[in-house]
Amino acid sequence: MNAAWKSGPMGNRDPFAAYICDDAALDVLRPVVVEMGWQPEKCNKGGLRNAVQSLSISASPAILLVDLSESGDPLNDINALAEVCEPGTVVIATGQVNDVRLYRDLVSSGIHDYLLKPLSAGQLRDALTSAQAVFSAPRNADAEGVKQHISTAVVGTRGGVGASTLATSIAWLFSTDHARATALLDLDVHFGTGALCLDLEPGRGLTDAIENPSRIDGLFIERAMIRANDRLAIMSAEAPINSPLMTDGTAFVQLEEEFRQAFDMTVIDMPRNMLINFPHLMTDVNVVVLVTEMTLASARDSIRILSWLKSNAPGAQPMIVCNKVQPGATEISRADFEASIERKINYVIGFDQKAAVNAAKLGQTFSEANKNSKTVAPIRDIANAIVGAGSDDGAGLKQSGKSSTSLLGKLDLKSMLSSKKDKASKLAAAEAAE
Repeated sequence: MNAAWKSGPMGNRDPFAAYICDDAALDVLRPVVVEMGWQPEKCNKGGLRNAVQSLSISASPAILLVDLSESGDPLNDINALAEVCEPGTVVIATGQVNDVRLYRDLVSSGIHDYLLKPLSAGQLRDALTSAQAVFSAPRNADAEGVKQHISTAVVGTRGGVGASTLATSIAWLFSTDHARATALLDLDVHFGTGALCLDLEPGRGLTDAIENPSRIDGLFIERAMIRANDRLAIMSAEAPINSPLMTDGTAFVQLEEEFRQAFDMTVIDMPRNMLINFPHLMTDVNVVVLVTEMTLASARDSIRILSWLKSNAPGAQPMIVCNKVQPGATEISRADFEASIERKINYVIGFDQKAAVNAAKLGQTFSEANKNSKTVAPIRDIANAIVGAGSDDGAGLKQSGKSSTSLLGKLDLKSMLSSKKDKASKLAAAEAAE
C-alpha cells in the first residue's frame, strides 16, 4: 500500500504458511517456497476457511498466502481472517475472479497483493519477494533526522456547524494541493460522516482498534485504513447505535502515535464531547480548528472551549473558523462575536447550499467537488495556514487577548440582545411612520 508504512521484523514466528484449494496450485507453489528457503510442509490443502480455523488456535506466520477460490463472499471472509491474524502478518490472496473492483476492495481491506489463477512460478516469486521487502525495509528509511508532523483537530462548537465537512476538505487538500501523506481519523464512532463524504465504506479498522489496542502497530495501520487517494487514508466506523463506546482512550492515543510515524499530516474530526471524556487526546495536537457559527450559543461555547484549550492543550494553536455565514442573516454581528470571545475570527466561510448538494451528489469532499467555487477559497487558505504552521511555529495563527475570569463577562448577552431589540424598535417606528 503506502511505501511510508513499514512493519517490524518477523520475530520468532514462522516465516510463511499457505492454504491452497487445489493440487495444481500447490504443485507450482512448493518449489518456489523451497527456493525461498521455507518449509514446503507449510503449504496446506484447503482455502480461506481452513486458514481461519487453523490460525484461531495457532500463531500467525509472517507471510500468509490464502486461496479465495471457494469463498462465496471474499471481503467478508477476509474480515474473519483479520480477526484471527496477529498484528504484523502480510497477507497475499489468490483466486479465480478477474475483477478490478474486487482487487481494489481487497487491497483496501489490507491485503498486500491478489494473484489471479492459474498461478505461475514467476508470479509467486515476485509476490513473495515483495512481501519479504515489507519486513526488510527500515521503518523510516526516507527520514532525515526528526520527521516533521502536523496534527490538526477539527472541533465544532455545536452540532451541524460543518466541522466534518471542513475536516474532510482540508485533509483532501493536504493530500492533493500539498502532496502530504495524510491520515484522517473520524472519532464519531457511531455517527461519523468522514467515510461518507469520501464515498467510502468505513471498514472495521477503528472498532478493531478500540476492541484490541494491543494490535495497533504499523502494519495494522496499513491494513485497517481505507485509501481515498494515493496520499490520503481514513480510519472511521459506523458502530451499532446499541453498542456504547467502551474505551479509556488508549486506542486513540496509540493511533495518533502511529500516524505520527507513518504520515506527514493527521486530521482528527473530534466531536466536542471527546474533549470531556478523553482530554489526553489533545496533548500532541498542533492546531485546533474551532468551527463555529455567529450565534449566541456558538459564542458561548467558543469561549468555553477556548478556555478549556488554554488549560488542557496549551501547546495547540487555536484557529477560529466561522462557517455557513450568510450576509445580513447572522444572529449576532462579527464585531460582537469577536468582542465576546476576545479573539479575531481567522476565516469566514460563506453559506453555499448548492455547493454542498453538489459535493453530496458526486460523493466527493466539499473542496474537491467545488474547486472553482469562491466558498472553497477560504478552506484552501486554512489548509495553507496549517501547513505553514509547521515551518514558522504558527506565528500567523496566534491571537492575543485579555484574560478574564468570568465567562459571562466575556459573553455580554444583554448588550447583544438589547442591540437586536433596538434595531427591531427602529424598524417598527419606521413602519408606523409610513
